Amino acid sequence: MLKKNLKTLLAAALISASGSAWAAEITVSAAASLTNAFKDIAANFEAAHPEHKILLNFAGSGELLQQIAKGAPVDVFASADQITMDKAQEQGLLNEASRTDFVRNTVVVITPTHSTLKLIELADLQQAALQRLAVSNPESVPVGRYSKEALLAHELWDALADKMINTQNVRQSLDYVARDEVDAGFVYATDAAIMADKVKVQFTVPLQTVVSYPIAITKEGSSKELSQQFIDYTFSEASQAVFNSYGFSQP
Repeated sequence: MLKKNLKTLLAAALISASGSAWAAEITVSAAASLTNAFKDIAANFEAAHPEHKILLNFAGSGELLQQIAKGAPVDVFASADQITMDKAQEQGLLNEASRTDFVRNTVVVITPTHSTLKLIELADLQQAALQRLAVSNPESVPVGRYSKEALLAHELWDALADKMINTQNVRQSLDYVARDEVDAGFVYATDAAIMADKVKVQFTVPLQTVVSYPIAITKEGSSKELSQQFIDYTFSEASQAVFNSYGFSQP
């Protein structure tokens, strides 16, 4: 009996050790517009895999790229545009084979809910009643780049320069509009949806570029297996349902 009990205890110890050996933790750096969806998805992932931990870091895509380039411990990078991910790839910061597009979005112009402005198209941003326009930095923030692209195409970038209030990321633009600190702003449709009680969408911004989000494992990441598992999980039916609930569309 004693011998049998020792075997049982040894087997249990081996199972426990094996489980802990597979436990891992990864850091996912994701574009600010993914904040709500990724928080939900990470929580669902951890519920399904309690031995693992997903740490989330949100900021403008350009800022996240700078962090990775400077050696920040990041395992997975999710950008809001292809250009930023291209730069990461050109700098040798990615496991290139892991790169894939996982969701799409659209850019909209919003105003505070109580605003009396009537905006139907980009040209309407020139009206005198609109004095402050939130535009994210196009040098480092994808939504700012998309906004500039649209305004340049309609020859409005220079004409609206004096009205522009630069923001560090799309969530700051959303916050400025929601608090009535600006008259209008460029954000993603998904951002507008989470504050539908404080902002209203005036129109969808016409773009030639598809707003697609790429995700990839970083070259220096510590846990490639778990990183790939998390990326695969973003394509699961449950995760795509989460994205859809926040207004994202499938890639």
